[in-house]
Amino acid sequence: MSFTRKSNTRSGKRGIFLFVTGLVLLMIACGTPTKEGTAVIIGKEEIKKASEKLIELHGEGQKRRIETGVRQVAQFWQARDGSAADFARFCTKHFIADADELRKTSDRFENALEQIYGHYAELRRELLWHIHIDTGPVMPVDYLFAEFSPDAHANEDFFQTKVAFVALLNFPMVSLEERLKMGPKWTREQWAQARLVENFSTRVPSEVEQKLTQAYLTADDYISNYNIYMHHVLTEDGKRLFPKGLKLITHWGLRDELKARYADPAGLPKQEMIYQIMLKIIQQEIPQAVINNSAVDWTLSTNSVAPSPESENESPEKANTETVMNTPEPDARYQHLLNVFRAERLSDPYHPDMPTKMARRFQRDREIPEAEVKALFDELMTSPAIAKTAQLISKRLGRPLKPFDIWYTGFKARGSYQEEELDKIVARKYPTVSAFQDDLPFILRNLGFSPEKANFLASKIEVDPSRGAGHAMEGGRRVDNAHLRTRIPAAGMNYKGYNIAIHEFGHNVEQVFSLNEIDHTLLRGVPNTAFTEGFAFIFQARDLELLGLPTQNPQLAHLNALSNLWATYEIAGVSLVDMAVWHWMYEHPDATAGELKTAVIQIAKDVWNKYFAPVFGEKDVILLAVYSHIIDAGLYLPDYPLGHIIAFQIEEYMKDRNLATEMERMCKLGAITPDEWMHQAVGQPISVKPMLTAAEEALKVLGN
Repeated sequence: MSFTRKSNTRSGKRGIFLFVTGLVLLMIACGTPTKEGTAVIIGKEEIKKASEKLIELHGEGQKRRIETGVRQVAQFWQARDGSAADFARFCTKHFIADADELRKTSDRFENALEQIYGHYAELRRELLWHIHIDTGPVMPVDYLFAEFSPDAHANEDFFQTKVAFVALLNFPMVSLEERLKMGPKWTREQWAQARLVENFSTRVPSEVEQKLTQAYLTADDYISNYNIYMHHVLTEDGKRLFPKGLKLITHWGLRDELKARYADPAGLPKQEMIYQIMLKIIQQEIPQAVINNSAVDWTLSTNSVAPSPESENESPEKANTETVMNTPEPDARYQHLLNVFRAERLSDPYHPDMPTKMARRFQRDREIPEAEVKALFDELMTSPAIAKTAQLISKRLGRPLKPFDIWYTGFKARGSYQEEELDKIVARKYPTVSAFQDDLPFILRNLGFSPEKANFLASKIEVDPSRGAGHAMEGGRRVDNAHLRTRIPAAGMNYKGYNIAIHEFGHNVEQVFSLNEIDHTLLRGVPNTAFTEGFAFIFQARDLELLGLPTQNPQLAHLNALSNLWATYEIAGVSLVDMAVWHWMYEHPDATAGELKTAVIQIAKDVWNKYFAPVFGEKDVILLAVYSHIIDAGLYLPDYPLGHIIAFQIEEYMKDRNLATEMERMCKLGAITPDEWMHQAVGQPISVKPMLTAAEEALKVLGN
């Protein structure tokens, strides 16, 4: 990735709403009004009478379905929906006893929801176009359109039109525990119906939805436009280490430039400089004037800013010359995170069974308990293979490890290529967006897809020039297309942009398969975002191969095993920071941005000291807090290490199989539970053991 709120959690993929899997029992029991006209008004007696009448009409054989459905409708029925008598009449009229009619009703929902969600997705994409896509300077009105949420009222509209109540009356909601237990025995139709009713398992007011949209959009815009002009960062003696025109977005661009310098014999000073920039950003010591500004020079050692000589300014007509001062950026980074947190808290009361963002992310979106995710990460990060790999990296570098060596890339095939060399190759091959667009079928054929399948997939994916680092936005309807966003400078695509584009391309191919070729669009997508990240990593790992660069190496499989282990180790640590930060915010809901900054820095130190200090020999490092995802992605980061783990298992399974054939088969499994998906896809649950086993074998061969 490159950050993507690709809407690949089920809450994004299948719609617009915040889904829950549990029953809203607390709200029913208390009958607590949230606003005038929204109090739950149906009591036990009304539920009993409505159920008894339906059982009388349809027989004892329908008793269980009737009692479940009536209770579910009652949980959400409010004064605005009608009286108790209206409730009873609705249940009598809309309960469906006939199995064939029930199936047809499910089909009607499926078709209608695809159109509704799909059109909303397309409209949202258009409203965000000038924010996401590099169309020139962003105009003030673009932000206003971007903040407009056309689907904010959709959830309530479904309830007011009674469509939601029809689903709740006729299709039972099932808890995560029930899905994990019963799912392996379900038919595809049963899975689709289970996902159908999830669309209506919460009733979040439109004003709350709108505030959520606004908070995430504002944070995303802040991150997407946070660039550092590297030519204007000076050493203590005034030297410029980076070429003109190198504008790096935080954190992705900075990190990837640091990674690229492992292939540069003179790269260490550049890596040290990037590391210091990252620390300034985390601590909010970075001068406000240097952000997105090529008109000033920044001397890191003194943290001082001065006007840049005109001869060194890349774009003097656009540069900001009004803020040539050393004033640090206010705690904007942490204020955006705080704004996202506060918007999520507004949603909490409408999810009584999942009353925190953490609960919704793990139980609803990932369908993997948070404790299990932590246990997976801990098992990997405390493995003896980590320390052994660190020793090997230090040996290969010829020096003790530095904190930024969490991003060591020397195990990767591209580690033997200079970044500048790769930039030239990519720029020649892809000088424009259309050049990359035109090459999509050939990239797919090189990955093993048939010409027919490659042409079909490519026809469903459009490439756009991104303001941010990269993004994959799926289509909402089968007639719509997925969109691939990547940065393409005027001089042509560079290697960083290409590497990100191949990653996003993996997302897009999954998106097309799991929408256009799925048997039920209610099951569109994959179980959670980690799975689509897994496919993206598989594509990304083949980036040099797709450029036609030689990667023949008898030790390549072993190098890849260590590369995967080290990358998963790094991002698992960042994810633990992300998780702990959200817990801290819930424990300190009235914190200021400054207090949050202090907490994030301390949490980063704590995670580092537990999992990294014993390996790196240095304590209290704050580097893990640099990830932009922490600010604008709403607890997204754990999907990355999960994605690495899943990708490795899939890669191991595919060793003697065709990637194209197996990927299509796996994507068509759709959004069933992660555990069931993995069993059907590769025959085993999610586990770090294959990665650790491969790493230990690699360490033996490579001499450690």
